[in-house]
Amino acid sequence: MNTIDPNDPYARTAQIFPRLDESMIDTARHYGAEQDFQADTLLYARGERAVCFFVIVTGTVEVFDLDTSGHPVVFATHTHGQFTGELDLLNQREVLVYARAIAGTRVIKIERDALRRMLAAEPDIAEIVMRALILRRVGLIQNGTGGVLIVGGAHDAATLALQRFLTRNGYPHRLIDTSDAGAEDQVLEGMGTTAEQLPVVIFPDQSALSRPSISELADRLGLTEAFDDTLVYDVVVVGAGPSGLAAAVYAASEGLNTIVIEGLAPGGQAGTSSRIENYLGFPTGISGQALAGRAHIQAQKFGARLAISRFVRSLECDEQPYRLKLEGGEEVRTHALVVATGARYRKLSAVDYERFEGSGVHYAATPMEGKLCQGQEVIVVGGGNSAGQAAVFLSRTASMVHLLVRAEGLAATMSNYLIERITHSTRITLHVRSEIVRFDGDDHLESVACRRRDTGEVVVHPVGNVFVMIGADPNTDWLGDCVGIDAKGFVETGRACAGVPAASPYATSRPGIFAVGDVRSGSVKRVASGVGEGSAVIQAVHEYLASIRHDSLPAAVPASPIAMA
Repeated sequence: MNTIDPNDPYARTAQIFPRLDESMIDTARHYGAEQDFQADTLLYARGERAVCFFVIVTGTVEVFDLDTSGHPVVFATHTHGQFTGELDLLNQREVLVYARAIAGTRVIKIERDALRRMLAAEPDIAEIVMRALILRRVGLIQNGTGGVLIVGGAHDAATLALQRFLTRNGYPHRLIDTSDAGAEDQVLEGMGTTAEQLPVVIFPDQSALSRPSISELADRLGLTEAFDDTLVYDVVVVGAGPSGLAAAVYAASEGLNTIVIEGLAPGGQAGTSSRIENYLGFPTGISGQALAGRAHIQAQKFGARLAISRFVRSLECDEQPYRLKLEGGEEVRTHALVVATGARYRKLSAVDYERFEGSGVHYAATPMEGKLCQGQEVIVVGGGNSAGQAAVFLSRTASMVHLLVRAEGLAATMSNYLIERITHSTRITLHVRSEIVRFDGDDHLESVACRRRDTGEVVVHPVGNVFVMIGADPNTDWLGDCVGIDAKGFVETGRACAGVPAASPYATSRPGIFAVGDVRSGSVKRVASGVGEGSAVIQAVHEYLASIRHDSLPAAVPASPIAMA
């Protein structure tokens, strides 16, 4: 009996490289034009943006990458009824591979806008195409095809930051770990570089960047959007967590010109969760990264754009359209704004905490961090669901997980299903009324001193990785004085003058600016509630856009006289 190797990304051949039937091919003709190609004609090359979608009528199209010598390495071949492309068809990013036609090839060439119309209007074709595009990207990631090479220490903070960024953005990459004994000298000698220049990112053309920032790497890889200074969006969503992605899906699916601006990667704090098991519709659970990835693709399918690696630095709100100033100096204009920037994890107050941030101290427990903890003791700090999910996940590979909470227990802050698993796990030890007071180590974290708050007893644990999940502070500094915020820095919504309710529970003190998800004052900090708020807010966005269009888009939109609490 034949079995499918779960580790082979191309084992599901029929779904990754499907064939459209004749009726679907005829339908595709309505969205494009047939074209003949001579032998070895490039349909697109790595680095191009906004490439077309090609359905093969006759002949063959080869998809390939280049080896280190610049020679093509073919890894996929498309024939009659098959089609080219992967997820970069849905956005403005640079494509990762090459495609060329063999002699006698005839295709249906479909432009990106026409492809989006076809996916929206032809659900039978859309299901086949979307599944194939997703699985092809998975294959590229697992094989490292079309990606980059990172050279650096597996436990180095800068190396881990690059890996996290690429992993969470679904970009193929491989790591050469220089931390093994003797490996660094051998690698550095072969590269002609020094340890101070690590990590180094090597690109397919053999060019390299030494210790790049996230924005530098994103720009070099073509992950950032090309901004149009003359364009005014219907709605800008700031933040690509569950609430922001939900807002983008609903806004774009209802025809609004939509862009999402995100500083790091889709998912927000939820994207760092190893497994979410109480989200409706996923009885076996789903990782935060997988949920965010699906939502990201869904938003792009409907035409939303996603600008990655650009933090919003400030908002100019005295005139319409509103202006957002981005980290790279770009400016984005919009009639309506949805604030979905969520919150960031708080830090511990302990000796030498900052020295090990990013290298020993983590704020996410994903498979990437899990590999660092294999067979070792680890500490998770926090009593909420994020901490509980992290502890359960890490217990699969770590020799012991120490879960530290300052309180008397978990009942008041954690879901019961997680408490049950922690209680019955032989690899998780709960330490109540406990806190970390000191981090120790030379080049990397080696031990952590913990203190019992009731007795003062100090115990040193030999751990190299600590996961901190102790609550969050809102990401609202960039809003300035544009909207009202509460005493803790969260955005106030839903209140008008003299306590009269606003038109929308998500409306802020500035017309046309809304807030959803964790950043909103009084919100329920759950993935499901964030998704609900993000989807519901678009009705209010529509109503606001209709009102300003009725008024012929006035040049200035005064702030509402809302009482600030």
